[in-house]
Amino acid sequence: MLTDTIKLKYFQGKQYIPDIQNAPMRQQFRGFPILKSGCQIDESICPAGALKANPLSIDLGKCTLCGECACEAINFSNYYKLSSTDREHLIVTENMTPDEFEKAAIKSRKEIRRVFSKSLKLRQVSAAGCNGCEMELNACSNCNFDMGRFGIDFVASPRHADGLVITGPISENMAYALEDCYKSTPNPKIVILAGACAISGGVFQTSSKLNREFLEKYPIDLYIPGCPIHPLTFINGVLDFITKK
Repeated sequence: MLTDTIKLKYFQGKQYIPDIQNAPMRQQFRGFPILKSGCQIDESICPAGALKANPLSIDLGKCTLCGECACEAINFSNYYKLSSTDREHLIVTENMTPDEFEKAAIKSRKEIRRVFSKSLKLRQVSAAGCNGCEMELNACSNCNFDMGRFGIDFVASPRHADGLVITGPISENMAYALEDCYKSTPNPKIVILAGACAISGGVFQTSSKLNREFLEKYPIDLYIPGCPIHPLTFINGVLDFITKK
């Protein structure tokens, strides 16, 4: 039995990503947008209203990364570190580089590092999500990404959690359940919005069936863009938030 395990290890190698904070991303991935002036842009082409033409900007909190706006002035790189503690910082402007974005994106606090840096248990709430972001969050715990090695895990009950990860645009039917879940989570706690739907409502932001009052009542600690979010985006965003000095 031990021999078979050793053979398996030899032939399969390491299944997990050794350096998750510098992991390569496939070229086809649409990540951080590089914006340059000099092209006529039709704002209406964006299904989520993330694109502004004058001055040229893209709101990652609304962007679904569909690529419909790609042109000479807009090129989506494969840079995946898109998280920010500041909602306004998610608005990417002309000539902003990924390095400039990342440098100012995560503003951690001493108390966050002290309380959560060694162990962070999160309760995920799907507030009318399509199951895209939810599946990607499930992948964060598989043998490939293995965020549990950093002490970050999803738990079954808010009473066992240090914070919430919210996905979906927050429908009327889920508004009470989400608030109940928040109140059931012991203090101190953090709240993370994962995906364009959670951050802005995404393509559903004009729906009359949404109730996003929760976001006005309670502080949000971290915004993680994507549609759906990528496991590398989520894990790196959370790691920076709880460990970055």
